[in-house]
Amino acid sequence: MGSRFVLSLIGALLLTESAAGGTAAVATTGIDEQAKLPYWQLANKYMSLRLVQRLPDQSRGFFQARAFSKEHAERIAQSCVFQTVFKNLSNQSDPSPLEYNMREWVVYSKGRERGMKTREDWATEWQEAQVAQPSRIAFEWAMMPTRQAYEPGDYNWGMSMFNLKPDTPFDVKVVWQQHGKTHNAMIKGIRCAPDIHPDPEEYQ
Repeated sequence: MGSRFVLSLIGALLLTESAAGGTAAVATTGIDEQAKLPYWQLANKYMSLRLVQRLPDQSRGFFQARAFSKEHAERIAQSCVFQTVFKNLSNQSDPSPLEYNMREWVVYSKGRERGMKTREDWATEWQEAQVAQPSRIAFEWAMMPTRQAYEPGDYNWGMSMFNLKPDTPFDVKVVWQQHGKTHNAMIKGIRCAPDIHPDPEEYQ
């Protein structure tokens, strides 16, 4: 993969966690082996959250294949989409449920703060745009749930959208609850995928 796809990866991301006691989560970054695109990961021995870039072309193709119009698929493609995988790893040491609510997360970009654009926000938008019900259902199932509770060993994945333009840098404050405490951590130096059109063979 050429250097233009690596996109300002930072070897050591700064991270702070505010929770009395417990093991601080550590942020790392690299190239996802399957997606062949940059990822940013927050993890400790109890949890793991990975954000993997999705190219706008991938989102265009995915949602046009689910009967979204070019206009509506483009709206998604321009919204900074990441494949998101959240895992409760506490079953390996000190079992505890894990809960999160994306409405508690904060996105920082270009000196501004904003909330996540959740699938409920999108549902309202699609209803107003009169998107067909089958397409709306497909979109909802593709999105990461806004709120989720995981038992020890549970995990799931889906798309998260940060409502930023392609190639925009940002930080995100992640909030979750585990072991009876609320934890929050900053992942810095994330970047939305650029709007480029590489040969699909590069990602096989």
